[in-house]
Amino acid sequence: MIIVVNGDYGHARELTKTLQSRLVDRIGDDPGVSRRAVLGGLGVAGASAVGLSGSGSAAAAGDHDDREHGNFGARGEYTDVGFDPHEFLREFNTADEDTEAVAQRTYTNDEGRRVREFELVAIDDTITIAPGVEFEAWTYNGQVPAPTLRVTEGDVIRVIFRNEGSHAHTIHPHVKNVDPRMDGVPTNGPGVLNPGEQFVYEWEAQPAGCHFYHCHSLPLKEHIHRGLYGMLIVDPDPENVRENPQEYVPYHESQITPALTDDIVARAESLNHEYDANDEVQELVMVMNGFDTNFDGDNEVYAVNTKAFCYGVGETDGRGYWSAEDTAGIKPITIDGQRPVRVYLLNAIEFDLINSFHTHSQFFDYYDHGTSLVPTHDTVDTVMQCQAQRGIIELDYSDHDTGLYMFHAHQSEFAELGWMSFFEVV
Repeated sequence: MIIVVNGDYGHARELTKTLQSRLVDRIGDDPGVSRRAVLGGLGVAGASAVGLSGSGSAAAAGDHDDREHGNFGARGEYTDVGFDPHEFLREFNTADEDTEAVAQRTYTNDEGRRVREFELVAIDDTITIAPGVEFEAWTYNGQVPAPTLRVTEGDVIRVIFRNEGSHAHTIHPHVKNVDPRMDGVPTNGPGVLNPGEQFVYEWEAQPAGCHFYHCHSLPLKEHIHRGLYGMLIVDPDPENVRENPQEYVPYHESQITPALTDDIVARAESLNHEYDANDEVQELVMVMNGFDTNFDGDNEVYAVNTKAFCYGVGETDGRGYWSAEDTAGIKPITIDGQRPVRVYLLNAIEFDLINSFHTHSQFFDYYDHGTSLVPTHDTVDTVMQCQAQRGIIELDYSDHDTGLYMFHAHQSEFAELGWMSFFEVV
């Protein structure tokens, strides 16, 4: 892996372009190419990329039959909202008002509880995972990853789910759910929803943290790999933190001092989108994912937020202006070096046991699952996550020079096949 000298935009752009071209051209030359073949194609570049239909489907792996999907139905219709990984980084659906991606609202129920309501629709859709490379996905609301849902601890999360896809689907939440009917698995409640069916899920927003939601239909590996997953963030309630600090730190109650309580209340306010302190932090959502383009049970493309190398370096003047003509949408994540950065990180990868996040020239604090208000790992530059694991990363570039700083998976294969990115500190 090449380390980019601070400010060396030209070298960073060439690195991004070389890796991306190798990946796109190799897959484009042969839609059935394996990961090994892509990694072996170091000298292959310049061929025109073609779209992959994925029409062979994961059934080619020969490990399931049609019954395991439920009943088949007609492909549903859904307005294409497009997907920009740069916009997705900072999109949080808090149910304050409808967005282009999600119909949503907030209201008070008969019990006096605040309800945050979201509408999610399962739909088959073709997504772009690299320039000219397409993948036949199963999605929530036409995008992969699914929309990020954000609520506050103690809310009622209400999800109106409609299946307009061609397979049976569910929504399973990684929250503390006390009603088994709402677990979103084939054995409980309504079970799987066949095409055309609808169900309303209701979950308690607990515990505070960074969580996962996904389809739990069988075969599970296919429904997750195809794109049915997203992030659910439960912000801590600072008032509850003040009253019950022992619930938010891995310490004995005797160790919780007034000063510590003040510190974790301040952190809760920083994490809660309803508090002004949250505005001081630059918050980013990163979902690590991968795509098995030839359905051989091995990923050929890796990414953060679906599009390979999307946070690499494209055409720029080196002063923060990125060319509007860069149709591939390749540009680093520009951040204000004087404001802290918070990354909500989730690993949704299938077919690989672990994924990782590594920063160059930087160390960070990590909050595994985001359920503790004190770090579970401090001063580290690499964290590993298994599938469904997630956490919060806190970064501070205030003592760094401006320029480009690389971050990537520290599985070298993943980095070379799409999961390689840059922060641009300005």
